[in-house]
Amino acid sequence: MKSSFLTRQTSHKSKKYPGTVRLWHWLNLLVISGSLATVLVNALLFDRQQRSFVRSQLSAAGATVTDHQAGAVIHGMEDQVWGFHIYFGYALSALFLFRLAAEFFLPPQLRLLTKLKSAFQSYKALKKQREQARHELIVKGLYVIFYLLLIIMVVSGLLLAFEDQTGFSESLNHSIKEFHGFCMYLIIIFIILHIAGVLLAEQKEDKGIVSDMINGGER
Repeated sequence: MKSSFLTRQTSHKSKKYPGTVRLWHWLNLLVISGSLATVLVNALLFDRQQRSFVRSQLSAAGATVTDHQAGAVIHGMEDQVWGFHIYFGYALSALFLFRLAAEFFLPPQLRLLTKLKSAFQSYKALKKQREQARHELIVKGLYVIFYLLLIIMVVSGLLLAFEDQTGFSESLNHSIKEFHGFCMYLIIIFIILHIAGVLLAEQKEDKGIVSDMINGGER
């Protein structure tokens, strides 16, 4: 029994990606995808140009509505979708706190800042393998930027969700909303780069990187 327990402990410590990180990774993917989907739905289906479509459909059903009334319908449907967006924001906030807490319980060598420091030291020390070390440093640096963007998205999103309670001016809330949207585009860029990098790695030296993020991989 004792030997079996030690074997399981050794196997657990040899994982490249701990269970908490993998759980966070895939849940984060679902939440961010859902959040972006709500933005896409509102942008494509509930813009002001849809007023004429709503009026024509209601007219075909025998109802007579004004342009203002059609706009109120569009606005109400848009608010419903934004409600889901807010819930996804709450979930993203909870996941970020979970990831932050999990970082303190990871072995030192698996923590993000430790990996970043190690990559920087390798870049400075290695000369013959400088290109590989530079690649590793860039990848770790992008992850740090991603986490900083998550902090901004979480904080700005919560400020917008509770704008009635913060007491901020309308102009300040508008600026926060614009900055929140700008950071969303940066996260989209990161996701695209991340997926492209994973696909390239699967074709080259890091085959099985996706399966490693599912089963943990071996260190």
